Amino acid sequence: MDAFVRAGIEVPGHVSIVGYDDSTLAHLVHIDLTTVNQDAAAQARHAVLAAVQRLDEGRKQRLEVVLNPRLVVRGSTGPPPRPEDQSLGR
Repeated sequence: MDAFVRAGIEVPGHVSIVGYDDSTLAHLVHIDLTTVNQDAAAQARHAVLAAVQRLDEGRKQRLEVVLNPRLVVRGSTGPPPRPEDQSLGR
């Protein structure tokens, strides 16, 4: 984002940026990054549960858990530029 801003490219005016891990930095006001939240806490709970089941309960079969990601829209994304504004210099 800083490189775009230094180059005079507006975020989100000329380009949109999306992250993938909803880190603590994404929440900061000056970053305000749109991101995909993958619920790290739920991932950790399922991983620990799977390990306990294998170690304490003798589970041998494969275990698959699917968690639904969630898009968190913040200030780093916007609508596409209008055709008359396609030039990055505008």
